[in-house]
Amino acid sequence: MGDGSRLRVALDATPLIGRRTGVGEFCRGALGALAHRPEVSVRAFAVSWHRRGRIADALPAGVASGQRARPARALQLAWRSAGWPPVEWFVGRLDVVHGTNFVVPPARRAGRVLTVHDLTVGRFPEMCDAPTLRYPALIRRALDDGAFVHTPSQFVAAEVVEAFGADPARVRAVHSGIPVRASAGAAAPVDLPPGIGRYIVSMATAEPRKDLPGLVAAFDELAGDRPDVWLVLGGPAGWGEAALRNAIDRSAFSGRIVRLGWVEEAAAGPLLAGARVLAYPSIYEGFGFPALEAMAAGVPVVTTRAGAIPEVVGEGAALVPVGDPSALAGALADVLDSDERAAALAEAGRRRAAAFSWEACAEGLAALYAEAAGARAR
Repeated sequence: MGDGSRLRVALDATPLIGRRTGVGEFCRGALGALAHRPEVSVRAFAVSWHRRGRIADALPAGVASGQRARPARALQLAWRSAGWPPVEWFVGRLDVVHGTNFVVPPARRAGRVLTVHDLTVGRFPEMCDAPTLRYPALIRRALDDGAFVHTPSQFVAAEVVEAFGADPARVRAVHSGIPVRASAGAAAPVDLPPGIGRYIVSMATAEPRKDLPGLVAAFDELAGDRPDVWLVLGGPAGWGEAALRNAIDRSAFSGRIVRLGWVEEAAAGPLLAGARVLAYPSIYEGFGFPALEAMAAGVPVVTTRAGAIPEVVGEGAALVPVGDPSALAGALADVLDSDERAAALAEAGRRRAAAFSWEACAEGLAALYAEAAGARAR
């Protein structure tokens, strides 16, 4: 081990570079809390040649980075095809390496931990892009080589055991915390149309499993009787962009549907705070950061019984069946039409969100690292 009895852990923080998706939020929150764990000495690395110099600026306070430069594409290809070179050549001596985005580098002596955020690729391969379709082979290879698996929910942990025949003792669910946003003092204004009334907000990439066309259909059902209500869609374009664009074009109320594109971090909090309700109509989720963040902010949440969402939101959100725009419209209308319902749902969401923290996440990860290091040493 490194400093005394502290485990030397190298964590792949590549998802922190550029615009952060859910994986990036996990990396930032976990790293920030791990930096304060007395039993762990954590440092970050990035599997990127051109952007490797940007990782230091993206890291939380107290987290160091350090690595030898390597061509990222060639390195990833070698890891996938030959299981070589070991990560120690890249980042130096360590006890555990944590691959945070479905891929964990090979190692000479270090224990290995792989995060599997969801198994969309197994359940809905038609909703995945080409790079994502490679994940099952990478997960299976890591399991065959003795890696431990971290998942953000019990739901995904059970899926990994079922789909890959993994040893349940090597698959560990550790919940994430609430996304760490800019402080209130750094908040930025949200660019919404003048005179906008109450609004339903969505925070999601336009990809098929988010079912944003279904949300537009639900909005169509309730908008006619509520002329002051708008739908605000925050999130970048994705491989479901054409279907969403078609749904908006067909909507009788397209004039009250706002596309914001990518929402900068400093504007995300004000956008949520101003919403009457967050709609999160996913077809499948391994965790559900937007719902949890809205609950923590005291914004009522209407979402689906998709994947791990019921496990995460508990009694803190209104749940509707997957793929049912009418049920979604009804639940959203309940919140829009009743201050009492909105207040009760907001309070239930706050209580539920209080059960999630990055400190608890770091504690669970540190225990998993110790187990992975011990198993490698035997």
